[in-house]
This record gives sequence, C-alpha cells and structure tokens, in this order.
Amino acid sequence: MTNYLDFEKPLAEIEGKAEELRAMARGNDDMDIEEEAAALDRKADALLEELYSKLTPWRKCQIARHPERPHCKDYIEALFTEYTPLAGDRNFADDHAVMGGLARFNDQPVVVIGHEKGHDTESRLKRNFGMARPEGYRKAVRLLEMADKFGLPVITLVDTAGAYPGKGAEERGQSEAIARSTEKCLQIGVPLISIIIGEGGSGGAVAFATANRVAMLEHSVYSVISPEGCASILWKDATKMREAAEALRLTAQDLNKLGVCDRIISEPMGGAHRDTEATIASVKSTISAMLKDLSDKAPKALIQDRREKFLALGSKGLAG
Repeated sequence: MTNYLDFEKPLAEIEGKAEELRAMARGNDDMDIEEEAAALDRKADALLEELYSKLTPWRKCQIARHPERPHCKDYIEALFTEYTPLAGDRNFADDHAVMGGLARFNDQPVVVIGHEKGHDTESRLKRNFGMARPEGYRKAVRLLEMADKFGLPVITLVDTAGAYPGKGAEERGQSEAIARSTEKCLQIGVPLISIIIGEGGSGGAVAFATANRVAMLEHSVYSVISPEGCASILWKDATKMREAAEALRLTAQDLNKLGVCDRIISEPMGGAHRDTEATIASVKSTISAMLKDLSDKAPKALIQDRREKFLALGSKGLAG
C-alpha cells in the first residue's frame, strides 16, 4: 500500500477506488469491472504526471523524506557484491547511522560509505534516523584513510537530515569530527563519488559529499539547513518552511545550475519509492559513468580536481 504525501491525496482517492473495484471483483466472479478500473488507472496516471510536472521545492523535500524511498542499505544490497561492513571508530563506539565497508562494484574493489535511516520503528531508532554522531564521522575518516592507502575508489550515499544535535554528540566533538571528515575527503588521492539519494542536510551531508563528482536523484534535496530550521531562525516561525524551501535553492535542479551538483539522476514518475528497481538501476549507471570518467586520473590530479571544484562554488548561476 502506497504511503501518500499530503499533495497526493486526490491521487490516493482515485487509486483507492480502482483497488476497491478490483477487490469486489475478486470476491465475485460474475463482476466485470476491468474497463471501469482501467479508466480509473488512466485518470490516476494523468493526475500523477500533472502533480509531478509542477513540484515546488517544499514538495520535493516531502518526496526526499518519503519513508518508502530506497535507503543506503537497499543500494548496498542491490549494487555491491562481497560487501564487508567495517564497524567502529577505534575510539568510542560504532555508529549505526553510518554504514560502511569494503565491497565490489561491477567487480571493482571499492569502499562504500552512507547514511542509513532505517525502514521501520525499530531500525529507525537503532539508526538514529540517519543522524550520525561524532563516532560515525570518525568511522568514515577511518574508511577514507583505508581507501587511500589501498587505492580504492570511494562511493558515498548521502541521506540525512543532518548531524545529530544531542548533548553527548557535542561533548564528544561533533563539529570537529565533521570537519575532519570533510578535510579527509579533500585529501585522499582516489576517486570520490557522492550520490544524494534523499536528504542532504547540513554539515552531516557535506562530510561525505566533498567529492570529485556529486550526483543527486531528481527529487532529492541538499542544503545547509532544513526548511523548518531556516524558517525558525529567519521568521521565528517553523510553519514558513515552504517559503524557506524556495529561498534555500535546495533542489537538484537549482544546485545543478549553481555547480554544486554535477549530474541529476532521473526518478520514475511519482518518485523513487514507486519503482525502487528502476531508481537503483539509474544510480548504478551514473556511478559507472563517473568512475570511468575518473579512472585515468593520477592521485594528485584527483586531489586538484576536487580542490578546484569546491573553490569554484558560488561563481556559477548566481545571476539566476
């Protein structure tokens, strides 16, 4: 059963009626409702296309946060073989909000790192809703250093509302851990590719996405702060999140114009959650192309490429 967003309520009614008809027919062999149900399907498809042809930035935020959207764990299971998770920061603890380890992508050895939000109440609590603590970023630094030592490309999958803002996290050096992870991303002499698969929130995302190439799924978002947080600061009113989302220019389309995002990955009509397999296949194709693009670069060239990319940010698309 699809979990519908607020703006999809008219669609939910139509698809619900079609399902009701088919349920009635399953209980009565004499009923012939297929023509009527098919008409409702066509109406639903047309409405879905109409809704998704004029998405506002706030609606994109809602889609990026959809609970049925494929998460880091789904991508790792589908795209990587011989995945060997590596745990702990060798200092304090293992952070379950961050997944990472050695794997093969198209039979090429790589290191994969990502935020995992969880898919039900139990796993979301265990994963802290994808909000990493300092030990998560220190685990990432350890994996980045390992990748650099053994010459393995790094693929990061970003999906977090931001770093965890709890008291304990601050006491253990949250901002320093994020800064170290961002710094390490800039220092490693191997290809670093980042995919924003849902939310790219604040420094918690930047710590994994300071990459040679950054791609975003069509309905993902990437911003220095959440729309709700921005509205609370600027207007002292979190309900102005729609206006904040417009002002933040957080969509893949805006960020591609600004040079923050190098490539936009198309999603199935209705969002990634409506066809997970097609979405994952598109992500695989994008990662393959980006790895190929970077494969011939020497370590110093990769570091310089990354440096130039981030020094150039802000110089593109500002007039718009």
